This record gives sequence, C-alpha cells and structure tokens, in this order.
Amino acid sequence: MTPRGPVVIDTEVLAASLIPGSDLSARAEPLIVGRPVFISIQTAAELRYGAKLRDWGSAHMRRLEAHLAFAEIVHSGLDLIEVYAQLRVDCQRAGAALAQREHDADRWIAATAVRLGLPLVSNDGIFKNAPGLKRLGT
Repeated sequence: MTPRGPVVIDTEVLAASLIPGSDLSARAEPLIVGRPVFISIQTAAELRYGAKLRDWGSAHMRRLEAHLAFAEIVHSGLDLIEVYAQLRVDCQRAGAALAQREHDADRWIAATAVRLGLPLVSNDGIFKNAPGLKRLGT
C-alpha cells in the first residue's frame, strides 16, 4: 500500500473527533487515518478557547491536549503572513466568500494549507472556490 501524503485539518473536523460517535468524525476518518496531520495555530487557539469558555475539567482538557499532540501545529511566520495576504486578495478578486472580513480565522487555516501545499480536510463550505486551496470535503 502506498503511503498517503499529509493533510491540514480544519477546526470543525478536529473538534468533531472529540465527540464520541460524531458523524462528521466518522466521515473525516478515512481522509485522515494513516496520514501525517497538520493544524493551523488558529485551530489550536480556537479549540483551547472553546474548552476554557466551557470550563472543561482536567479529564476533558487531557483529551483535548492528546488530540492536539496528534497533529503538528503550524505557527505563523513571514511566509505564512505573505500567503495569507495573497490568499485574501485572490479570494476577493475571485469573489470567493473566504475574502469576507468575518472569515479571518478560516483564512489563517486555509493559508496554512496553501503555504504547506497540502489539502485541507474540512466540512465547511466557506473553503469552496478559494483560489489555490485543495479541499478534501467530508
């Protein structure tokens, strides 16, 4: 069997993996299993924010940390900032919804995938038609 290449995982997909019996997690699993996984620093921040907002106890937090450790977190840098800026321009020129101001967090996730040249595993339609982004939908 040929090894499959790495992927970037969207926040919604990684969050679903924390929910036992999640339909989204079950749909995403075949796209992720056996592959190196990356997540944006934005995804790590969003998941920790949600956990803190809901006052997760130590058991839930350990489970979250185990899920975050499963992936390599991609931090920002000048290259990622450049890709983010260009992606927003490209989306705006193409009329893609990802260019809209309220999708700033999603753009960081998309820019991470574009910067790494990897497909993004996502269930979120906001990523459709984003120039330069390869999406593996669930």
